Amino acid sequence: MKKNSTDSRKAHAMLTVSRVLVYALLIFLSILCLFSFYMLIVNASRTNADLQGGFKALPQGHFLENLKNAWNDSSINIPRGMLNSFVVAAATAILSTYFSALTAYGLHAYNFKLKRLAFLFIMAVMVIPKQVSAAGFVQLCYKLKLTNSYLPLILPSIAAPVVFFYMIQYMKGVLPMEIVEAARVDGSGEFFTFNRIVLPMLKPAVSVQLIFTFVESWNNYFLPALLLDKAEMKTVPIMIAQLTAYGLHAYHFKLKRLAFLFILLAILPVLLVYIFLSHYIVKGVTAGSVKG
Repeated sequence: MKKNSTDSRKAHAMLTVSRVLVYALLIFLSILCLFSFYMLIVNASRTNADLQGGFKALPQGHFLENLKNAWNDSSINIPRGMLNSFVVAAATAILSTYFSALTAYGLHAYNFKLKRLAFLFIMAVMVIPKQVSAAGFVQLCYKLKLTNSYLPLILPSIAAPVVFFYMIQYMKGVLPMEIVEAARVDGSGEFFTFNRIVLPMLKPAVSVQLIFTFVESWNNYFLPALLLDKAEMKTVPIMIAQLTAYGLHAYHFKLKRLAFLFILLAILPVLLVYIFLSHYIVKGVTAGSVKG
């Protein structure tokens, strides 16, 4: 009995030590991840003179003043840039998620000869890097005079193989065909069945893909930089890149401060999307995991 008790204490002690080490590592990694964000806030709260003074670890008291000045700065239109990015990102997220789910439903709910070939084709498109087809796509946009337009940034998102793959895998787990067949027997049309029955069952997957697609489009720099050259059309990543590039040369401390503030403002919509949608994701996943 004594030996068993001693072994139990040792095992408990080792478990406690392991937990402490894991928690310490997680705390360290969290601090490491948040450090750059913290320094962004610190630098955004400093004046031009403070920035010339070098590194400071504590925030200064000029954040709201700097934010107001940056928002109204005539050299760069921050509100317009954020509005442009929001329009592109929101439209991309909605269209990509909806049509990818619709495509996944078509392959999941129907049986036809070329079904496997269609799936393999979509998967083959998924593994092709965007940069490979970008040159030809940009040339096509120039020939069709679609530069300085958001259509080339939004419409291609309808065909999103990654979103399609996630949605069809999710459907295989949560969408029984008996429900679809029952709706068909009751006279429900295919689009009605998808929009009113299938889509509500996919809320967790839809929420996840809305977030991922929105963030990806919001942070997209590559294609917008090639297709947008008018100042009033530029999105957030392009404007931040320009500010950062100008601020690195010589001593443009004003531009550096603007860049810090703009990056901070650019992060906020992404955080808000996560905050508002993450609750529905967790709630939906929890509800969907319980099967009767």
